[in-house]
Amino acid sequence: MREMLYAEALVESLRRQLATDERVHLMGLYFLGLTKHRAIMAELHQEYPGRVYHPPIAEVGYVGVAIGAAVAGLRPIVDIATASFMFQAFPQIVNEAANIHYMSGGATRVPMIFHFNHGIRGGGAAQHSHSPQAMLWNTPGLEIMAPSTPRDVLGLVNTAAASDNPTAWVDHVRLFDTRGPIPEDDGFSIPFGVADVKRPGGDLTLFASSWMVVRALEAAEALSAEGIEAEVIDPRTLSPLDEETILESVAKTGRLVVVDECHRRCGVAAEIVAVVTENSLGDLVAPPVRVTAADVPIPFSPPLEQHVEPTTGKIVAAGRAVMGATAG
Repeated sequence: MREMLYAEALVESLRRQLATDERVHLMGLYFLGLTKHRAIMAELHQEYPGRVYHPPIAEVGYVGVAIGAAVAGLRPIVDIATASFMFQAFPQIVNEAANIHYMSGGATRVPMIFHFNHGIRGGGAAQHSHSPQAMLWNTPGLEIMAPSTPRDVLGLVNTAAASDNPTAWVDHVRLFDTRGPIPEDDGFSIPFGVADVKRPGGDLTLFASSWMVVRALEAAEALSAEGIEAEVIDPRTLSPLDEETILESVAKTGRLVVVDECHRRCGVAAEIVAVVTENSLGDLVAPPVRVTAADVPIPFSPPLEQHVEPTTGKIVAAGRAVMGATAG
């Protein structure tokens, strides 16, 4: 095992796909956004000039080209950069790629990955701070992965690249500077639909994905200092979803706080609460609590942005509230 930045692991995951499968092509060079790490993406273009493309800013066009390439036998990995740019290509993603396999009776496959950086990143404002994974989750036919560690990004990309289904890769620029151990095995993979217990605990279940896993772990440490041991569940993939691990944790703790950067209405957090209440209502000793982005366009102002986003402090407060609801 060796340590690596998330940004480095992301690029390494792409390099491994290019090195092991000639059908893999990259479309787009903004996987790392406009962060300080973007230069390492340029190295892949130099290593594989014939298989790494930088298309014009015309999402509906180049995503359509990539879908056609996948149907024809290639395995493209397409970067849509900022998540809100996906809206320009929504017809291709949700009405074409997600439906082709089903509508062809399984005769035609669409083995490709759509990558985007979601969420509140600091100054992105209303048009650059979307978290559309709940919208995508409402589209049958798409796999959705949301890694939160260098190890997970390597393992999940390996699985997604081998899949014959279109996969949405949910990423976050605030993860890029996080660090963690990675396995040396180039073939290391993590199966879809298997959640990870990022931190064990017996008092409270904290569900979080993507960047919110980092904040949930920070909140869990703060709660531990107060004598509250929170278990942090990272689903790693939303579709398929590992309901069993979530329900087992809630059966143990009896309390649930769901943290997510999607908006509150019809978001990821709403679905997780629905799954738990439908299946484990008798295990709950307190009402579940959602900590999400407020139902407003994300403001540009830094103080207002922090006011509407799910922060570590809000998660801690939610944990205290859930515990207080059953105290005494």
